[in-house]
Amino acid sequence: MRILVTGAGGQLGMDLVPLLRPHEAVTPGRRELDITDRASVLRTLRDSKPDIVVNCAAMTRVDDCESQVDRAFAVNSLAVGHLAEGCRLIGAHLTTISTDHVFDGTKPGAYNERDPLSPISVYGRSKAAGESRAGGDATIVRTSWLCGEFGANMVKTILGLLREDAPLRFVDDQIGHPTFAADLAPVVCELALQRRSGVFHVTNQGAVTWFEFARAVAAAAGADPRRVVPCATADLRPLRPAPRPANSVLDNAALRLAGFAQARDFREPLAELICRLR
Repeated sequence: MRILVTGAGGQLGMDLVPLLRPHEAVTPGRRELDITDRASVLRTLRDSKPDIVVNCAAMTRVDDCESQVDRAFAVNSLAVGHLAEGCRLIGAHLTTISTDHVFDGTKPGAYNERDPLSPISVYGRSKAAGESRAGGDATIVRTSWLCGEFGANMVKTILGLLREDAPLRFVDDQIGHPTFAADLAPVVCELALQRRSGVFHVTNQGAVTWFEFARAVAAAAGADPRRVVPCATADLRPLRPAPRPANSVLDNAALRLAGFAQARDFREPLAELICRLR
């Protein structure tokens, strides 16, 4: 099959594209395909005629979305609609990546795929709108706290801070599932190839706060975890422009029902990633 991947040079795309090598991967860069331009999207899909489109492109800087609202909705929402329209015209299947930020974080337990959306940030609202524009035939993969070998992410940030002498302050009132691109990519690949329509939560296991995650990174890197100290979100200075959901834990219920094995505890891919980064 021919599979077109947007955002192929990003954190998830870099792990995903090598998995597609038995098939023909089409990986247009930003100069070749502007996903916010409907004409560009329809022309590219018409010319390349993919069987499957996997949309890994997104505006993911949560705080920047608060001040660049139009850009956030253009990339995270309107562009998904353009891709969905193009897929319908050529008979291709769309798989697109979404986020835990489509929820407000007030639920006492883990969020499942049937829970109503209630985003509290521009980023969350733009991704929720993108899910709607993808349509009922698409595969929507929601993930959380993504880290990987490529691109900027929290593991790399923590490793950089550990090289300094100051204590590391991380919030202890936001909880979620750290997810690693090397584990997420194979599941995205399989869902896309099987053309599984619907919403799927795909995360590594092991719910922790950002404080606990930072301590786990320090321990895996051979540093003293006690250098990481807890704080409250309200005590962060400067305050972040975008609100974050206090509870980002995603239950991978639909994935289990589809017969997929539960992903590993995040500490395993974390140790592997730190080895690769070294």
